[in-house]
Amino acid sequence: MLNRRQIVQLLGFSAWASSVTQAWAQPYPSKPIRIVVPFGAGGVADLTARAVGQKLSENLGQPVVIDNRPGAGGVVAGEIVAKAEPDGHTLLLMSNGTAVSAGMFKTLPYNTRTDFAPVSLLGLFDMAVVVPENSPHKSLADLIAYGRANPGKLNIATINIGSTQNLAAELLRTQANLIAQIVPYNGTPAVLNALRGGQVDMAVEILGPLKPQIAAKAVRLLGVMGEQRPKDMPQVPTLRELPGLSNFNVSSWNALAAPGKTPKAVVDRLSAEVAKVIAQPEIAQRLAGFNVRAQSSTPAQLTQLLDRDIVRWTEVIQKAGIAQQ
Repeated sequence: MLNRRQIVQLLGFSAWASSVTQAWAQPYPSKPIRIVVPFGAGGVADLTARAVGQKLSENLGQPVVIDNRPGAGGVVAGEIVAKAEPDGHTLLLMSNGTAVSAGMFKTLPYNTRTDFAPVSLLGLFDMAVVVPENSPHKSLADLIAYGRANPGKLNIATINIGSTQNLAAELLRTQANLIAQIVPYNGTPAVLNALRGGQVDMAVEILGPLKPQIAAKAVRLLGVMGEQRPKDMPQVPTLRELPGLSNFNVSSWNALAAPGKTPKAVVDRLSAEVAKVIAQPEIAQRLAGFNVRAQSSTPAQLTQLLDRDIVRWTEVIQKAGIAQQ
C-alpha cells in the first residue's frame, strides 16, 4: 500500500502532468501575435502587414501587433524572429530582401534557410522599366536593341548597390547581353531627377512609387519585369515577351515566416488562415491600392521561392563583383 507521503507525491505529479497537458492543448493563438517588419512605417511592406494583420486578428481572435525594425538589410528584424520563442506568436515580414541579404553579407546572426519556417506569400509587386518622357526609345524592344547596338552607351539608374532594383538591373544586363553602365543613386527621388534631367537613359524601380510620375507624363513606362502584365495596365508588356528573355521574371514579394522550430501544426494553421485572408476581395482591393498583387502560397511553395531567390541573387552579386558586407 502507498503511504501518505507517496500519495501526496503522486497527487502532486498528477496535478503537474495535468497542467502541462492543458498547456500543450491550449489553442493557438493564446496571446497577441507580433509581426516584425524590417522596414519603416508607411512603406509597402508595412501597409501590407497591417492590412493582413488586421484581418488575421479578426479571424484568430487575438491582437496582431506590427513591430517596425528597419535597418541593416533586414538583419535586425530577422535576428529578432530567428531567436524568438518558436510558438507562432512572433512572425517575420519576409521579402525578397531576405534572400538578397543571404548573398550580400559575409556572416549573418541566423541561417536564412533553417532559422525561419516559411508560412505564406502575401503578395507580389512589379519592377518597372522607365525612360524619360522625351526618350527616343518607344518600346522595350527599341531600348534593348539600342543597348546591344551601342555597347557602353546605355546608362541604367537604380537605387543603392545591392538593392533589389540594382540587382534586377544587373540581371537584365546579363540576360539581355547588354554592355551598359548601371548608375546607383541614393533613393528613388534621385533616380527620378537623373532620369528627368537626361543624365541616364532608363531606370529600374518598383512600379508603385512611379505611377504619379507616369500619370503626369514625367517619365514613360516601357514594361515590367514580372511574370505577367499589370492587371490595371494590360497594355504594358513584360520583358519576358521579348525574344531571348522568356525566362526573365523578377518581382518583389512580401511573405510571413515564423521561427525555424515552430511546430508544423502551427505553421500550417497560420498558412491556412493567411490564405483565407488573401482570398478576400476586400483585401485584394486594399493591397492593389499599394500596387501589390495579393497572392498566398503553401509553406512549401514559399520555401522554394526563398531558396530560388537566394541562389539567383547570390549568383548576380558574385557576377557583378559586388563586395559582401
